[in-house]
Amino acid sequence: MRTRHSWLASLIALAAILWYTGSHATEFTLDPTRTLVSFEMRSLGTTQRGEFDRAAGTVVLDSIEQRGELDIVIDARSLKAGSEATAKFVRGPSMLNTAAHPEIAYRAHRILFTAGRPMRIEGELTLLGVTRAVALDVSSYDCTGQLDQRCMIVAGASVKRSAFGMNRYMMFVSDDVKLAIKAEGVSRSTPGCPLVESDQAPFDDAVTKM
Repeated sequence: MRTRHSWLASLIALAAILWYTGSHATEFTLDPTRTLVSFEMRSLGTTQRGEFDRAAGTVVLDSIEQRGELDIVIDARSLKAGSEATAKFVRGPSMLNTAAHPEIAYRAHRILFTAGRPMRIEGELTLLGVTRAVALDVSSYDCTGQLDQRCMIVAGASVKRSAFGMNRYMMFVSDDVKLAIKAEGVSRSTPGCPLVESDQAPFDDAVTKM
């Protein structure tokens, strides 16, 4: 006899199946060569910028039902900055501590649409093993190709680094950090797409080679 929890799990699974099969949702695999996550912060009166050039994930968009999902994992070790000294400092134990936390994750199960276009992404950011709710405001969105085979979305947010346990050097480095995600995805239905046909995610492959 099924328990209450098993019935609940079955209902959740059924709802997920119906969401994909009964909607106009399209799933996109992020193109790692066209996906970039960047940050900006103030340090000693100057603006310091950096970026992560290794990321992988998926985006599900349904412009008809006006809903979607975003799942992206970032290789924190791929951080690059204006100088190697800055990059080394941000990767180090006082900030991202990439030796202990090599991945940063952002997962959203709610994307808000206006007039058929995504405008706000409500999800959770996991950084240094700490998860906090972070909403991204969409500044640009565009789809090209037959049947919207490739879509690009740009979104950003401002977060407090102290909320994730980065409390050191507060007098020298700003607590406020601006984040931006430029993600370009290829529809899984695109014929011959290497991102679709590969059994291994691009990010997994990149980590394996490191």
